[in-house]
Amino acid sequence: MRHGLGNKKLNRTSEHRKALIKNMLNSLVKYEQITTTLPKAKVIRPEAEKLITIGKKDTLANTKRLVSKLQNIQTVNKIKKTLSKRYEARKGGYTRIIKAGFRYGDNAPMAIIEFVDRDVQAKRVDRKKTKSEDKTKEQVEPAKKTA
Repeated sequence: MRHGLGNKKLNRTSEHRKALIKNMLNSLVKYEQITTTLPKAKVIRPEAEKLITIGKKDTLANTKRLVSKLQNIQTVNKIKKTLSKRYEARKGGYTRIIKAGFRYGDNAPMAIIEFVDRDVQAKRVDRKKTKSEDKTKEQVEPAKKTA
């Protein structure tokens, strides 16, 4: 009997499932909020919690564990430097899942998974700056140079 062993298979092969989880964890750490289907969010949540817990203890062994899980040094650095400091006093429950209705094409249940006390500006990491943002930044910088 296999009472309670294993995780959801998500209708994928083991290699595809591992790659999917790794990519979604990298995106979750990078943007601190992602939209996905509800079953995927439920699979990712315990994995993300474990990553933060591992990152709280700053040892070489834990760094190597994070790198082997995520295979992205920028993500590992963010976990160790930013997220572990943010959740230092919290003993668990670093993520939340919010149900977000159903997808238009196939009526799949959607969810938003995000970090509790997340940085709202983290979603804008890869966005290109618009001309208006560049102009406001240029106006602020010369004032700093003269002062």
